[in-house]
Amino acid sequence: MRPIARLSLLLLAAVSAAVAQQPQKASERQSVDLTVYNMNLALVREERSIDLAKGMNRVVIPDIPATIDGTSLHFASLTDPLAVHVLEQNYQYDLLHQAKLLEKYIGREVQFVRLDESTKKEYTVNGTLLATGWQFNPSAGTYGGVPYMNTGAMIAEINGRIEIAPAGRLVLPALPDGLILRPQLAWLVSCSRPGTHRTEISYLAREMTWSCNYVALLNAADTKLDLTGWVTLVNRSGTSFKDAGLKLVAGDVNLVQEQGPQAYNVLALRAKAADEAQQFAQKELFEYKLYSLQRRTDIADNETKQLELTSASGVAAKKVFIYDGMADQWRSWMNNASYRNQGSFGQQSNTKVGVFVTFRNEEKSGLGIPLPKGKVRVYKKDDDGKEQFIGEDLIDHTPKDEEVRLYLGNAFDIVGERAQKDFRVVASGHVVEETIEIKVRNHKSEEVEVQVYEHPWRWNQWDIVKTNGTWEKVDQSTIRFPVRLKPSEERLISYTIRYTW
Repeated sequence: MRPIARLSLLLLAAVSAAVAQQPQKASERQSVDLTVYNMNLALVREERSIDLAKGMNRVVIPDIPATIDGTSLHFASLTDPLAVHVLEQNYQYDLLHQAKLLEKYIGREVQFVRLDESTKKEYTVNGTLLATGWQFNPSAGTYGGVPYMNTGAMIAEINGRIEIAPAGRLVLPALPDGLILRPQLAWLVSCSRPGTHRTEISYLAREMTWSCNYVALLNAADTKLDLTGWVTLVNRSGTSFKDAGLKLVAGDVNLVQEQGPQAYNVLALRAKAADEAQQFAQKELFEYKLYSLQRRTDIADNETKQLELTSASGVAAKKVFIYDGMADQWRSWMNNASYRNQGSFGQQSNTKVGVFVTFRNEEKSGLGIPLPKGKVRVYKKDDDGKEQFIGEDLIDHTPKDEEVRLYLGNAFDIVGERAQKDFRVVASGHVVEETIEIKVRNHKSEEVEVQVYEHPWRWNQWDIVKTNGTWEKVDQSTIRFPVRLKPSEERLISYTIRYTW
């Protein structure tokens, strides 16, 4: 080979190598799909095109969420999966900030643009920047604070003098290297097939979450309600997603934390059978449920978006009054050997009678889908036909065909009273008996039914030895007395319970 030809090939190879070392910027997202969990976590899958030379390439992936977990990233070339490999990855999030920018110019010459008051014209003075007036906040990542704190005025040396808070508008000659406007990924990529590659990138990002809320409208007779469920999606990831596919995951997905494994609850969500009006379609994913929005949507940064999950009209409902004279106080004493033979415990009396609305999550009621946990706000129209707020409650994950019970407040015209009438030790250290009397008064102008709840808390072995009414054992620590009261009627419930240990 002639020397000139050899030199030409060497120069061509050198140019090719130099080009390969120039950072190649990936295209904007050509498509993006999000799978969102309700634990401030989302899986982002996006497609981009990248022009790659043969050999080593430096690639920049722009517009990445500031909350990305860089260790979760997965990359693949859809054009030729075996031809492209990521050898090195850097997550660059040293975003431009006034404090960072000024730090780059400490000890360097800067300019201050000032105003001559006599001529009203601007002029420039040169100086050396000595202090920025900002300080790094090391606790920002721990406590969620701002990364830099303003600690005072800027300090500069101008014309041989030290000026604190120098007058004028600071002007810097250029943006220093190392600062970026948006978070980005910088890769070292090996490629054996040059050309444009269509690639898929997936990663986990924080600060995206969803929850569920419900709105219920109760009818005039308190016998039916209209229920609408809404998914609330919040994006605080630091980037926007245009024309994104959206999926929600239901199930208990485990994430490993620094302190050890911890299970996070994700809302148990299932959509109805897909039809023209249904926005979400449900499929299976491992041991979880996957719900796909049947259209694409824009999700902007710092945006809260609401999407209708489900709706039903004319759901059969029932208003229920419950009197629990001890409320939850008994839970702290339950099965505690120190309290079981002390008669002074369990004498508390709660006079409030709770009002609840119940309905069954069943298909014949217009539902029949597992309802995610969330807040239910209940409204009812007054005599003028205006909707009024009458209470709210939280529900847990509710499978189909189960009852939903909403506590909305306390009844105004129904009062309860509970009293311990007798306590005696039958066999010291082995058997005690306690007699309880409960009075319920109805001051309404209509007949009502009140469910009276009591809790045998002293020990897990007990028997009702005497009572003046019918009762039902709900569970080991709950018994129920149904009571019907006519207008202005008072009813007395009395029972004697024996504990043995």
